[in-house]
Amino acid sequence: MRRALLVPLFVLGFALAGSMSAVVVAETLPTGTTSTGTTSTDSTTTATTTTTTAPAMTTAPPPRPATVPARVKIASVDVGGLDGRSAAAAVQAAFTEPLAIVVDRSRLQLDPSKFAAAYVTGAVARARAARPGTQVQLVVAVRGSAVRRFTAKLAKRFDREAVDATLELRNGRPAISRDRAGRRLETQAVTKAIVHALTVSSRATLRFATTPVAPAVTRKGFGPVIVINRSANRLYLYSGMKPWRTFGVATGQSVYPTPRGSFHIAVKWRNPWWYPPAASWAQGLKPVPPGPGNPLGTRWMGLTAPGVGIHGTPDPASIGYSASHGCIRMLIPQAEWLFEHVGVGTPVFII
Repeated sequence: MRRALLVPLFVLGFALAGSMSAVVVAETLPTGTTSTGTTSTDSTTTATTTTTTAPAMTTAPPPRPATVPARVKIASVDVGGLDGRSAAAAVQAAFTEPLAIVVDRSRLQLDPSKFAAAYVTGAVARARAARPGTQVQLVVAVRGSAVRRFTAKLAKRFDREAVDATLELRNGRPAISRDRAGRRLETQAVTKAIVHALTVSSRATLRFATTPVAPAVTRKGFGPVIVINRSANRLYLYSGMKPWRTFGVATGQSVYPTPRGSFHIAVKWRNPWWYPPAASWAQGLKPVPPGPGNPLGTRWMGLTAPGVGIHGTPDPASIGYSASHGCIRMLIPQAEWLFEHVGVGTPVFII
């Protein structure tokens, strides 16, 4: 009896286990496939969940303002509130304004565009990103060679060479031409000032004055001038063009004439020795030391004419005559006075 009851229970348990196994297998099969491997005609819809990965978030720069912030200036040009194009136009217009240059009393204008280039675009970009009230620098590239050529032309226009006074003889009297001062433009200072003005975009007027150049020889600077008249046997001493003193002299004999021309005093000797010249009339003569009887007296003023000089003489009777061997004789006291009032380089005209 007990065994008969156990048999049905065992069968029932086996059936239940089989159905549970079938459920597990069915749940593990792919969607739409039956346990027998055939495609199912069941219209059951299976929901599919899709996972989307969100892209990484980046921080974008703030948009650049459409206009330049208030009170911003580029090279002293107020561009606040202007858009980029208007700001660039305003800065470019200010940069191309002429630079005025005054030399002495002459006024000129320099076109900046011929000597420099301004980087306006970059300045405007910096201005748009600047804080209100900022001063933005305008970068300028200056062509130094072009500026130097300009200043060289200025120097050629304004420089003037000094003119020295010159001496000549007119109608037997010294005539001295007028001297004239020159002027010079300091080109290095001008070049430096122009380059700086262009670099900082300044259009303030540049003013320059030429430097005076004094002549080496002035009319007032002329000292003594000697004119010797052979026919009159006179020595005329001038202070510049003004007559100073007149002396009687002896000049050369007709066979030994005193040379005519323009000369100057080359040497001055006190108490000179006399040496015989290489001439026929001096053959056999010996040198004479300083002292009484010396043919040159006590003073010798040698000229650039070879072997010719102005000197004293121990023979006062020869004064006023053509009696020498080419030199100009003077009374000893007068020769000593003249020696003290003329110097090496004093002009001497013999007519």
